Amino acid sequence: MKSKVAVVGLGNTGLYAIKALAKSGDLECAGVIRRAAGAEIIEGVKQYNNIDEMPVKPEVVILCLPSKNMPETAGYYLSKGISVVDSFDIHSEVYNTVNKLDKTAKANNAAAVVSAGWDPGSDSMIRAVFKALDPHYPIYTNFGPGMSMGHSVVAKSVKGVKDAVSITLPLEKGKHKRLVYVELDGSQTKEQVYDNMRADDYFAHDPLEIEVVPKAADYKDASHGGNVHMEGDEITADFKMTVNNPKTTAHVLVACARAALRIPPGAYTVIDLPLVTLLEGTREENIKKLV
Repeated sequence: MKSKVAVVGLGNTGLYAIKALAKSGDLECAGVIRRAAGAEIIEGVKQYNNIDEMPVKPEVVILCLPSKNMPETAGYYLSKGISVVDSFDIHSEVYNTVNKLDKTAKANNAAAVVSAGWDPGSDSMIRAVFKALDPHYPIYTNFGPGMSMGHSVVAKSVKGVKDAVSITLPLEKGKHKRLVYVELDGSQTKEQVYDNMRADDYFAHDPLEIEVVPKAADYKDASHGGNVHMEGDEITADFKMTVNNPKTTAHVLVACARAALRIPPGAYTVIDLPLVTLLEGTREENIKKLV
């Protein structure tokens, strides 16, 4: 019998999560929870305004929301005894978020897997593996060029912006530049929008360039990529991915939803998880296949 999962929110990541669940042999999507729920069936799945409307309570929910909304929403579902997986991507806040959710999760016999996208997420696992190979050399992660979903969502929320697309451009040794294509709403000048954007933590740490365009949507592209690199006197290690950003994020989320059903109550990141908990099939099957 398949375990029941609900997708909270939608967007591209949510749609890909529904599709990934449909192909799973051990998980199934029991519904989509969103504020603007309608009668439309999405990929064969019914929509609900809230979890109390669902005829069957899901064992785990996958949050497909802006990162700034994830910790509070995760706490809400954990308080109901429902495990949670999210792709929270504010790196500097991950540790404190996990610690805060850990108390709620344990008190309600549920599990949370935080920052379960591709970075943070699958790239985090690669960085941990590289550290195990040799703990003495620095590791650099270079992103792009490609559209950052998280930065684009934040850019769109900035005062004076009607729509925006944020492109990540790699520089060197883990440093990046943010190029944001902005469609103004007429309430702010380009210079004011720049200052508003720069004031947000998402854009406070990297070089930022904004370019005003007639239609920001023309610059949307789901492709992205990354390279995790470690180099020392006796070792060079590289991991490179070119991805469909929301699709890859969704696949990691689904794998971590599976893990959330197999681990003790508490809050975790991907580097806390035994790898075998992410995989469909039994421990025996995966050891024989992969080890």
